[in-house]
Amino acid sequence: MNPYMKIAVEEAQNGIRAGHGGPFGCVIVKNNAIVGRGHNQVVLLNDPTCHGEMMAIHDACRSLGTFDLSGCDLYTTAEPCPMCLGAVRWANIRKVYYGCNISDTDAIGFRDKVFFSSSWDFSEELDRSECLEVFREYQQLKNQKNY
Repeated sequence: MNPYMKIAVEEAQNGIRAGHGGPFGCVIVKNNAIVGRGHNQVVLLNDPTCHGEMMAIHDACRSLGTFDLSGCDLYTTAEPCPMCLGAVRWANIRKVYYGCNISDTDAIGFRDKVFFSSSWDFSEELDRSECLEVFREYQQLKNQKNY
């Protein structure tokens, strides 16, 4: 077994044994060193965004002092959901290795498949011009502060 995946599995086991949430553990590696780790804490924190990957990304960002995880690889016990994939992309993570696939998570009662196959009929644009003002302000501040 891959040593990093082994640690991701241990993270998942620690989380489920503590009653924190589902069997999802994750580690993030940079230059052959673990820089972040996490497990599902949805139940513990009453927060649907606290997936193992999200917790590991938070940990890695704190550890490295940056929101840019370029050069990092992520090891997780299950194929990331769309939310976690989005976070992986925003963090610039180089590669994702996963153990179980979406069908495996479906088989134990998680509904990840619907997020990959559903059309979204519950959103609509509202007050765009007012929101664009905030975007313009951000762009001006960004240009002044160079961030």
